[in-house]
Amino acid sequence: MSRRTFAALALTLGLAASAAAGTPAAAVANGKAAKRPLRMNEIQVIGTHNSYHRELSEAERVAHDAVYGGAPIYDAVLAYSHASLRNQLSRQGARGFELDLYPDPAGGVYANPLLRQRLAASPLTDREWYRPGIKVLHTADLDYYSTCVRLVTCLQRLRRWSRANPGHVPLLVLLELKATDPVAGAVGGVQVPPWDSPSLDALDAEIRSVFRPDELITPDDVRRGGLTLEQSVLRRGWPALRRARGRVVFLMDNNPGPISAAYTAGRPSLEGRVLFTNARPGSPDAAFVKRNEPTGTNLEQIRELVRTGYLVRTRSDEPLATVLSGDETRMRAALASGAQLVSTDFPEVGMSARYDRDYVVALPEGGPARCNPALRPPGCRSRTLERTLAARRFARWLFSIRSVDRR
Repeated sequence: MSRRTFAALALTLGLAASAAAGTPAAAVANGKAAKRPLRMNEIQVIGTHNSYHRELSEAERVAHDAVYGGAPIYDAVLAYSHASLRNQLSRQGARGFELDLYPDPAGGVYANPLLRQRLAASPLTDREWYRPGIKVLHTADLDYYSTCVRLVTCLQRLRRWSRANPGHVPLLVLLELKATDPVAGAVGGVQVPPWDSPSLDALDAEIRSVFRPDELITPDDVRRGGLTLEQSVLRRGWPALRRARGRVVFLMDNNPGPISAAYTAGRPSLEGRVLFTNARPGSPDAAFVKRNEPTGTNLEQIRELVRTGYLVRTRSDEPLATVLSGDETRMRAALASGAQLVSTDFPEVGMSARYDRDYVVALPEGGPARCNPALRPPGCRSRTLERTLAARRFARWLFSIRSVDRR
């Protein structure tokens, strides 16, 4: 390879890397530094809803619907399954996830679901159900299959992929802290332990047991001295994307209420906490806001929240009504809204084929991330937002060619 060819390729890689870090290519070409780096909230990614979910067997579905009086609820609402977290990351390009959490400090609380008792079936055999620690499932007793039973196990799988791909855009992990389901509780299901101060502290501790501080973005990383968390986000902004690469952000899905109040007790700006709460704008802890419905007047509301500086999550579909209707209005609105996290149950071609549909949610530009359509940050290039493993391998190959050329 000639030096001129190498120089051209090196410049191309340099421009791509600078764009990924938020530096306009023109500024690099002129040898000038960017005025302001691209920030982590100025991109958009696709995430999965109920990312761990696997379907019940046919017999369990019948038992499930019998609890609700025999209406065909399961097949109409819950008949979808997700790939493993690793495959969602590596093959589907998901960069957002949702995990439903249940406290289980002693272990075994959810190991013998009500449906299996009614079918005279044995308890669940995976030993993970019997180990102490927070569990990941949709509904205790009624919808319980999961690709990773314990929260720590799910997080270890995310971290393993993250460590192998350190140039990824920040992963957004939404956590819904669940309680006893009214229907299951009324017919003899387990009583879920409360999300009180000790269990919330245990949640933070479980996350920190997997991720080092420099692998997380927490409220303490965003809040500035003398300002509330909300003031810090709106006045000073989120961290630069180049600082956020390879890190994970945890978000609380629960609406403002007793759980978030317990989580913020004595910590109005989430001092020392891991999760960003789903808060009402105007609250000291408001940095993340959930707006699941993106259509109608909500579309402009989400855009305004994003432009103001909040991190927003919305949903492109409700399983399975959106898919069966064939109406893509909600999906198009979700993508156009600028919500940084757009969650779906159909992130891959073929997942909806069982319903004779080709519904799939993906970024129009392809890839795992794109420049935020509501913000249109200057100098941003969607194709170079994430430094993938393939790109790093190409850079190493290029370096080896250069070494050979010098011989």
